[in-house]
Amino acid sequence: MKIMTKLYLVCFSLVFTSLISSASWAAAPIIPSPPQLAAKSWLLIDAQTGHIITEHNADERLPPASLTKMMTAYIASEQVISGNISYDDMVRVSEKAWRKPGSKMYIREGTDVKLEDLMRGIIIQSGNDASIAVAEYIAGSEDAFADLMNQTAYSLGMNNSNFKNATGWPAKDHYTTARDLSLLAKAIINDHPEDYPMYAEKEFTYNEIRQPNRNSLLWQDDSVDGIKTGHTKEAGYCLVSSAIKDGMRLISVVMGTESEKARSSESQKLITYGFRFFETVKSYDAKQELLESDIWKGSANTLKLGTEEAIWLTIPRGSAGSITTDLEVPELLEAPITEGEKIGTIKLTLNNETVATKPLIALETVEEGGLIKRLWHMIVLLVKSWF
Repeated sequence: MKIMTKLYLVCFSLVFTSLISSASWAAAPIIPSPPQLAAKSWLLIDAQTGHIITEHNADERLPPASLTKMMTAYIASEQVISGNISYDDMVRVSEKAWRKPGSKMYIREGTDVKLEDLMRGIIIQSGNDASIAVAEYIAGSEDAFADLMNQTAYSLGMNNSNFKNATGWPAKDHYTTARDLSLLAKAIINDHPEDYPMYAEKEFTYNEIRQPNRNSLLWQDDSVDGIKTGHTKEAGYCLVSSAIKDGMRLISVVMGTESEKARSSESQKLITYGFRFFETVKSYDAKQELLESDIWKGSANTLKLGTEEAIWLTIPRGSAGSITTDLEVPELLEAPITEGEKIGTIKLTLNNETVATKPLIALETVEEGGLIKRLWHMIVLLVKSWF
């Protein structure tokens, strides 16, 4: 027996204290099946919780085309943050960068271009020339930069990705997945908030050539603020998009559609579905006291327990009142216990499905009690063990 009657009473009271729904006992909301897209692969997640709202072939390895440039831009931002380079740096354009076919920023061989302009050339104009120029500036060569891309992918948990170049130009063994791209999109948003606004810019002019952002959702949906398009014959038309509404951020990945229009319309279906039928709620605050448990042989008689971080959940809209909370702690706690020490677990359930499991930690330190108290508690525990 892990939980005493007192604990069950505490758990019952916790169910509703931090939930936002006013209709606690309302019928479960009706959620339609997610949309089926005209695409090879797709994924929709909540950016904050990582909850997968819907997916299809999300682990299928596919050519990413210019979605590759998300990694190129991510590494550039990382290098700026580390102090290795600066957005004010002037980058010399090589012949290789200048000659690269495909989408271009239209930089000239032998000229020096500000790194910040090259970043916009990558993100907004999807310039192959800008991508190679940045790759060569950071790593010395595009091949060396590809090695850096793969190391970075590994560090982000992108275990089904392999990059051979900085542009997404078709190459053998150059691939990624919808799931891996969602991880990269989360990293771009969370790790580089000062750079992320570039992904929402609708146009960029360089060398007197104005080019619009290829992400047409920026014009169609005010909630959309990024991220990147891609297209080659092998990859089809692809789009990683992100949108934020009422504090909820979604990331949509759609790969392998048949047209520019399709990649936007199919992505819009996912975003609309996510916002309309789901919500992100905070169940408990970080370090919120969830339980005061008895503790033996300590300088105090009770120990406060909670979680290290706030608990956020992505759930069907209107179902917050149906969440139940179970706390599991050892039947016997003995001092000393240090603040932050893992003591048990908290499990949140919705409609008989576990939606979150987190460690319970000690919110305070309880030192050993005095000798007399420890001896007395030893006697009491011995007697209790007999019965």
